[in-house]
Amino acid sequence: MRRVAVDVMSGDRGVPELVAGCVEAARRGWAEVVLVGRPEAIEPCLDGEARRLPIAIEPASDVIGMEEAPVAAVRAKREASVVVACRLVRDGQVDAAVSPGNTGATLAAALLVVGRLPGVERPALPALLPTGARPSLLLDVGANVDVRPTHLVDFGRMGSLYMERVVGVQRPTVGLLNIGEEETKGNRQVQEAFPLFREAEDLHFVGMVEPGQLLRGEVDVAVADGFLGNVTLKVLEGMAEVLFGRLKAELRLGLRTQLGAALVAPRLKALARSLDYAEYGGVPLLGARGPVLVAHGRSNARAIASAVRSAATIAESGLWQALSERFGTRKDG
Repeated sequence: MRRVAVDVMSGDRGVPELVAGCVEAARRGWAEVVLVGRPEAIEPCLDGEARRLPIAIEPASDVIGMEEAPVAAVRAKREASVVVACRLVRDGQVDAAVSPGNTGATLAAALLVVGRLPGVERPALPALLPTGARPSLLLDVGANVDVRPTHLVDFGRMGSLYMERVVGVQRPTVGLLNIGEEETKGNRQVQEAFPLFREAEDLHFVGMVEPGQLLRGEVDVAVADGFLGNVTLKVLEGMAEVLFGRLKAELRLGLRTQLGAALVAPRLKALARSLDYAEYGGVPLLGARGPVLVAHGRSNARAIASAVRSAATIAESGLWQALSERFGTRKDG
């Protein structure tokens, strides 16, 4: 059984909610869980049954807040929960770590404490998008606002390995996110990256893709810089919230509508689950030396349990070995 450290002091929901998610993951046998934080805050959340599960506590006396400057806080707060969780990954005491706290601090801790894989110039943060029978991957969604064209190609390589090892997609297709499918469209960065993608023999590159194609599942991996990727992700999240809010309001309007709603409710619930971040739990910073997963700041118990499961799955998948082999021996810089 894989061992996963969880920063239970961060996030918006509080320690009891996060511990409950960890307990659920341990109860389901997804992983052995190490709760990282203040013991006096964690222990009251563990009942008799939880204490019999594969759960341990790793003391961490400090916390990095959502408003703190990430790099400065990671360097100053050596006993912060996210820093301690990353240290456990670095020292090989756990297979992966999860934090629902300050995203920038989690990324900074992953790079400053765990370190960066040799050969990786810019790690990338991916996001799984529900697009039908299987998800698509969008990266980068916020780790790097400014990148070079060569970095985008590396994002495509990391995303392809993720889809192969974790999702099980053979020879995943890769597209470059753009304002149109034509080669002549896009800014200078995209224009310079396009021929590099086309020349990359280890990628199944299918050309430029628009956001609509990504949602329709026409590409397995969509590559963008962290600015465009983050804006795209937030627009999709906001659109999903608005659409489901309007749909719920419409379904309450009358008896006939309510009867119809009862008939389609199972389908709607399945769709809602596929769009819910709690189903995926968290995503890893690709390019760090070990798996460190960023969970949503609003993560509830179900989302944390899913993040633990994702962390264990990623650790088991061989993704990190594949990344190390691909980038550690590279000859193209």
